[in-house]
Amino acid sequence: MCGISGRAGRTVPDTPRGRGGPGQRGAGQGPWRLRSLLSVRSLAGQVFLLQLLLVLLLVAAALLTLVAQARRDSVMDAEHRTLAAAQAFAHSPGIVAALNSPDPTAVLQPHAEAARKAAGVDAIIVYGLDGVVLTHSDPHQIGKHLIGPYAEAAAGKPFTRTFQGTLGLSVVSAVPVRAADGSVVAVVAAPVTIEKVRHRVDRQLPVLFGGAVGALAIAAGGAGLVSRRLRRQTHGLGAAEMTRMYERHDAVLHAVREGVLIIGVGGRLLLANDEARRLLDLPADAERHLVTDLGLEEDLAELLASDLPATDELYLAGHRLLAVNKRPTAPRGPGGSVVTLRDATELWALYGTVEGARERLRMLYDAGMRIGTTLDVQRTAEELAEVAVPRLADVVTVELLDQALRGEEPPGVTGEPRLTAVTGLDEARLLGLMGELSRFIATHPVSVGPADGRAVAVWDLGTCEVWRAQDPEGAQRILGHGIHSLLVVPLRARGVVLGRAAFWRTNSSPPFEEEDVATAEELAARTAVCIDNAGRYTREHTMAVALQRSLLPRVLPAQSALEVAYRYLPARAEVGGDWFDVIPLSGARVALVVGDVVGHGLHAAATMGRLRTTVHNFAGLDMPPEELLGRLDELVAHLDAEEAAAAGEDGPGVTGATCQYAVYDPTSGQLAIATAGHPGPAVVHPHGTVDFPQVPVSPPLGRGADQPFESAELIVPEGSRLVLYTEGLIGNRDLDIGLAALRAALTGPDRTPEDTCAAVMDAMLPDRPSDDIALLVARTRRLDPAQVAEWPVPRDPAAVAPVRTACARQLAEWGLERIAFTAELVLSELITNAIRYGTEPITVRLLRMEPVGGAGAGTLILEVCDGSSTAPRPRRAKTTDEGGRGLFLVARLTERWGTRYTPHGKVIWAEQSLHDGAAPVAEQLGDLLLDELDELDELDERDDRAS
Repeated sequence: MCGISGRAGRTVPDTPRGRGGPGQRGAGQGPWRLRSLLSVRSLAGQVFLLQLLLVLLLVAAALLTLVAQARRDSVMDAEHRTLAAAQAFAHSPGIVAALNSPDPTAVLQPHAEAARKAAGVDAIIVYGLDGVVLTHSDPHQIGKHLIGPYAEAAAGKPFTRTFQGTLGLSVVSAVPVRAADGSVVAVVAAPVTIEKVRHRVDRQLPVLFGGAVGALAIAAGGAGLVSRRLRRQTHGLGAAEMTRMYERHDAVLHAVREGVLIIGVGGRLLLANDEARRLLDLPADAERHLVTDLGLEEDLAELLASDLPATDELYLAGHRLLAVNKRPTAPRGPGGSVVTLRDATELWALYGTVEGARERLRMLYDAGMRIGTTLDVQRTAEELAEVAVPRLADVVTVELLDQALRGEEPPGVTGEPRLTAVTGLDEARLLGLMGELSRFIATHPVSVGPADGRAVAVWDLGTCEVWRAQDPEGAQRILGHGIHSLLVVPLRARGVVLGRAAFWRTNSSPPFEEEDVATAEELAARTAVCIDNAGRYTREHTMAVALQRSLLPRVLPAQSALEVAYRYLPARAEVGGDWFDVIPLSGARVALVVGDVVGHGLHAAATMGRLRTTVHNFAGLDMPPEELLGRLDELVAHLDAEEAAAAGEDGPGVTGATCQYAVYDPTSGQLAIATAGHPGPAVVHPHGTVDFPQVPVSPPLGRGADQPFESAELIVPEGSRLVLYTEGLIGNRDLDIGLAALRAALTGPDRTPEDTCAAVMDAMLPDRPSDDIALLVARTRRLDPAQVAEWPVPRDPAAVAPVRTACARQLAEWGLERIAFTAELVLSELITNAIRYGTEPITVRLLRMEPVGGAGAGTLILEVCDGSSTAPRPRRAKTTDEGGRGLFLVARLTERWGTRYTPHGKVIWAEQSLHDGAAPVAEQLGDLLLDELDELDELDERDDRAS
C-alpha cells in the first residue's frame, strides 16, 4: 500500500490531458487550458461554470435592485424637492400681500420663476381658491382654471401626489397659503415631470452597468483561479471519477491487512486505517493528535515522530511485534511521511531466539575484550565470573588447581581445585569459602564433568539426588537461597584440566538450555587459554625475578666510607634490567653503581648480570669513572652487534643500557661521577636541602658512537646523602614533575638512609609499576685527619730508613706496634720499588681504617705514590736471583694489594688487617721465606727436568 494518489490507476481518454498529457506544450496551451476549465466532464470545469452562473445571477439581481432603487430614490427625491419648493414659496414673506394686490400675477410671476429655477422643479404654480392660475412656467396657463385634485390643499392640508397634469405625468406637491388669521387664501403647487425623474435615473445606468460588468469580470477571474487550483488538485478528474477513486482507495485502505498511517509535518497523525487502529489500539479520535500523545511505546513513537526512514524494523506495540516501514512523502506530496505496519507477532519466538543468539555473541565478544586483560591467574578467573553474571548466570564460581594458581605446569590428572572466584552471591559461605579446597565424590555433577572433560548441566537441582546426597544440609541451604539450576564446565588448555567453572541460576531466571551450555563452554575455553598464558607468564616472571635477584647483590659489602641502604622493586608485569651495586675500592674509596638495561624479561636480566660482572671487573682495576663507562660502552655495543646478527633483520632492536658510576673518597670528600644516559643523582645536604648537581650526561651505553665519556668531580659535605635511582622511580610522570616530587620526598630533617628509602618509596611508588625501580641512598663519612699519615720521600735509597722510622712511630701512636714489623717490611719494599722504577714526586700515606659499628679490628692501608705510570708486576725469582721477591713478600704479608693510576702517576697500595694473627711476627716471617725458597727450588728442578 503506497498511500492515496489521484494519479494511480486512471485514464481520461476524452480530455486533452488524457490524450496528450501534460507534457504537450506549445501555441495551443492557452486554449487548451480554457477548454479544460469549460469542460463539464471535469470537476474543475463544473465548479467553474457553476461559479460563473451564480456570479451572473448575483450581478443581474444586484443590477435590477440598484436600478429599481435608483428610480425609487429619484421619485422620492422629486417628492422632497417639490414639497420643499412649494412650502418655501407658500411661506415666503409678502405672498399674502401680493395676492391681495390689484395684479397678483405681475407681482408673483417673477418670484415664482426665480424660485423654480433655484429649486430645480418644472414649475411654481400659484392659484386662488377659485382655481384660477396666477403663476405658471407656461405663460399660456396663467388665468386658466387649474385641473387637478387640489381641493385637499384648498382645504388647508398639503399633499404630494403623482398625476397627469398640464405638464404631463408629474410628481406634484401642493401647499396652502394662509392669511394672518390662518385662513387659506391660495395654493402653491410645485410639479416635477416623471420624464425628468427617469432622465436622472438613466444617467446613472452606465455607472451601474459598468460596476456590474467589473464585478462579473472579477468574480469570473476568481472562479477561474479557484477552478484552476481545483483542476491541479483533482488532476482534471470529473466528480464521478473522483468519487469512484476515493471510494476505491477508501475500500483498499481499510481492507488491506497492513496498517497505514499518514503523518504530517510536526509528527501529527493525519490518517489511520482500520488495521493500524487495531494494531496500535488507537482511540477513535486519534487523527490530528501528535503520535507521541497516543500512548505508543517510546521507541516506536520516537520513530514515527522523527524524519528518519525505516525498512522492516521491529518494534513492540503492547503484546504485538510490528514490522515498520516508513518513507517520506516529499517531493511527490506535501511534507510528512507514510508508515505501513505489519503484524509480526508470530515471529516473536524467532525474534527471541535471534535476540538471544545476538546477546550471546555480544557476551562472547565482551569476554574476548575483558577476560585476560592482566597476566594474573586469579584476576582472570574473576573476569570470567564478572562477564558471565548476570548475562549467562546469576552466580558463578571458578575453582582452579593449585598448580594453575602457582603458575606451574598443570598435572595430567584432575586433582582437587581451590575456590578462586565468586560473583553474584551475597552469602559468603553458601558455595564454599574463598581459597578452600573443593572435595566432591566421583559421581557428583561437579566432579563428573571435569573428569570426563565435558560440560554437565543439572536442569533442576531439587530433583538431583546425587547432588543432594553429597551434603544434604548445604544442598538445602542452596535450594533455600533460590538456586535451582547448575551448569559445570571444565577449564581445559592444551588438553589438560586447569579447574572448573560453575554457573548457577536462581528463581529470577529460567533453567539452563542447550544454547547456554555451548556459550558456557566457549567462555570456559577462552578463559582456560588466558589462565594457561597467565600461568606461563607467572613461571617466566618467577624465573626472571629469581635470576635477577640472584644477579643483584644479596648483602652489601663492608666498608667504612658510606652508610648505604637500598630498595629494589621489580615491575609487576615483567621484570626489567635495573641493577645497583656498592663496590669497595682501594684507599677506602667506594664505588656506587646504578644501571638499567633496555627491555624486559629474561634477556634483560641476563644482560644486566653480564654488565654488573663487567663493572665489578673494571672497578677492580681502579679505572676512573669515565674510562670505566667507555669500556662498558664497547662491551654493550659488542653485545648488541651479536644480538642483531643472531636475530636477523626481523629480530628485536638493539639492547642498549644506561649506567651511572660514582666513586667517593672519604679522605677528601670528593665524588667523581660519570653518567651514560641515566638520570642524574640527588644530593641531600645535612641541613635538609636537596640539590640535583649538573653532571655531564653522555649517550646511553651502546650509542656512544666512539665519543669519549665525561665525568664531574664534586665535594660532598660529611653527612650528606647521595641518592641514585633508575627511571622507574619517576614512572610515567613528566621529568620536571617527577624531580619535583622526588625533591619533596627528600627534603626535610636528617634521616638515616633506610628511612630515606622508605620515605621516597612511599611518595614516589606508582600503583602498578610498569618498570623496575632501583634506589640507592648513601650517607657520606669523612676520615678523621688523625687517621691519615703522609710523608714525601726523596728519590734516594737512603730515604727509606727515615720513612720506616716515621712509619713505626705513627703505628706506635695508633697502638699498632704488633704489626709494625710487617708494615715496615711491606712499606720498605714498596718505597724501594718506587725509588728504583718510578719518578718523583714520591709520597707515602698510611690510612688507619676503623671498623664500622665498632666491631672488628679495622684495616691499615699503605700507599706509595710516584709520578711514573709503569705498573709493577710480580714474577717468580729463581734461587740464584738476588732480587725479584719484593712483591711476593707484599702479597704474602697483606690481604690485598694493587695499583691504581692517577692523573699524575700511580699508587701502589696494600691492605693489612688489624685483627690478631693477621700479620706474622719475625720468626714466622723467616719460616715463611724458607718455605718459599723450598718451593722455588722444587719449581727450578721441575723446570730442569722439563728442559
